[in-house]
Amino acid sequence: MPDAHQGYGLPIGGVLAVDNAVIPYGVGMDIGCRMALSVFDLPAHYLEQRTQELKKLLHNHTRFGNKEVFKNPANDPVLDRPEFKEIPVVKGKREAAINQLGSSGSGNHFVEWGIVDITIEDNDLDLPLGKYMGLLSHSGSRGLGAAIAQHYTKIAMSKCPLPPEARYLAWLGLDSQEGQEYWRAMNLAGDYASACHHDIHRRLSLALGAKPVAKVENHHNFAWKETLPDGREAIVHRKGATPAGQGVLGVIPGSMTAPGFIVRGRGERDSIQSASHGAGRRMSRTQAKQNISEGDLRRHLRDQGIELIGGGLDEAPMAYKDIHQVMAHQRDLVNVLGSFTPRIVRMDAGGGSKSRYGGE
Repeated sequence: MPDAHQGYGLPIGGVLAVDNAVIPYGVGMDIGCRMALSVFDLPAHYLEQRTQELKKLLHNHTRFGNKEVFKNPANDPVLDRPEFKEIPVVKGKREAAINQLGSSGSGNHFVEWGIVDITIEDNDLDLPLGKYMGLLSHSGSRGLGAAIAQHYTKIAMSKCPLPPEARYLAWLGLDSQEGQEYWRAMNLAGDYASACHHDIHRRLSLALGAKPVAKVENHHNFAWKETLPDGREAIVHRKGATPAGQGVLGVIPGSMTAPGFIVRGRGERDSIQSASHGAGRRMSRTQAKQNISEGDLRRHLRDQGIELIGGGLDEAPMAYKDIHQVMAHQRDLVNVLGSFTPRIVRMDAGGGSKSRYGGE
């Protein structure tokens, strides 16, 4: 994908179709990480008029990192799934999953208010052309997904020894007990990540006092059973890449000062019906910390009119590729229906181990 950069096993921004097997590190650590967008029938200038109020809503109704959780986390049917009783590695993570429901990870994860601009009349969202206020979130399956990834990657490496340079591509056959276990656990983690986003958007919608008029959700770091264009069935791994089948909706974010895009997939055969999941890094986290100062970041945010709560130098917009160039490279993969421009951004204050739009 045009946002690709180096990772373990598959690159971030890598897509791989295989026959009747699943590669835990072809999925990645943050299983089912996703974007979720809510569009409100509120004018774009609402953001400028209520900036301090909206900042307070983000501060009061979101939680980030490993230390922040809600005192009274919401309940969700995903927490009653039988996998929590039937799969050993998952069984020990249910309590943490309950506590972390509705929270976001560190590093590249965020919740932000911004301006949605619908630019195509035939947009599948039943929205008239124009600008709206929007809420965009990016987060994944928290500790649950990480535990599943680590556990089954070790099993795959022990059962499928590969040369050192390829060891993270170790696979589990879907006919094996371990492969079936991982598949169920992966899908549980993906559904849990979705539940976290639904809770984030529910809390903030209630606090805002407005119901969304449209929603878009898409995920990466996952494996799907799909039929390829030539008719073969395959397990399609998208690590830091998103589905872009014919008519599939998604959000491809830029950076905290650059727009993201609401897109509709074109079902391109040569990309295995996939598109990028963001802008992708042009500097490593270490390079960003060495080359970007706190003053540089603050000036850039001020010039772009961005209010930032938390975040760090490793997530500075200058560390990311130009989203417009990335989108130009994938004109054959997606059609753009509109954009989302961030205005008020919240991220973990302590930083983290992931890049904003391209983590494992």
